[in-house]
Amino acid sequence: MSEYAYAPARKWAAWAVHLLTATGAVAGLMAVLATSHHKWIHAFAFMGLTLFIDSVDGALARLCDVKSVLPQFDGELLDNIVDYFCYVIVPAFFLYECGLVPYGYGIVAAIGITLASGYQFCQTDAKTDDHFFKGFPSYWNVVVFYLFMLGFPPWLNLVILLALAVAVFIPVRYLYPSRTRILRPLTVTLTAIWGVLLVSVLWRYPDHNPVWLHASLLYVGYYFVVSGYLTLRRDSAVA
Repeated sequence: MSEYAYAPARKWAAWAVHLLTATGAVAGLMAVLATSHHKWIHAFAFMGLTLFIDSVDGALARLCDVKSVLPQFDGELLDNIVDYFCYVIVPAFFLYECGLVPYGYGIVAAIGITLASGYQFCQTDAKTDDHFFKGFPSYWNVVVFYLFMLGFPPWLNLVILLALAVAVFIPVRYLYPSRTRILRPLTVTLTAIWGVLLVSVLWRYPDHNPVWLHASLLYVGYYFVVSGYLTLRRDSAVA
């Protein structure tokens, strides 16, 4: 069907979805500005906003059928641009400014995750047909949040960052929380609970209850364990 056949209301709805996606980049820019002034909590709040926008805009895009209504506009390209900026460049800059790694290694870690994620974002199968991420899915904003809150030694933070950068190249199939069909109801529920826990920690920082922070790590463990298990099960079935 031609785009001209759709009612104006549907076109406005489709454009509104694309605008929502683009506001993720605005939130990312606000996170950069907050980071440049060393307002770490404000920076995390804006990073959290980018996560929220990214978690809802895809479902809205499918609901509004934006591909059919606005075929001349590449929403997936916009989404990838915003994601790379918000999930990679913004946390890389935070990492460089915040001093989470040993002195002099901030730029090394920032460059490492920037290059690794640049490779991943350009892979045609970075998101598989059955809705998994191939390789560690560049959730660097989440990574720097935990490194900041947990207060690990700088050298350990550096090891974790470099290990995850290497994990980008290892073809483990990671859950796409909102779209992977296997265990989807459980994953979506746990993701929502995890989000509430992180908001609670951020809202009450520095007087937050560490129990909530540590409880949120159970979801991180679930994410990695289930992703690894499903990858092994699939590889075994193929073999």
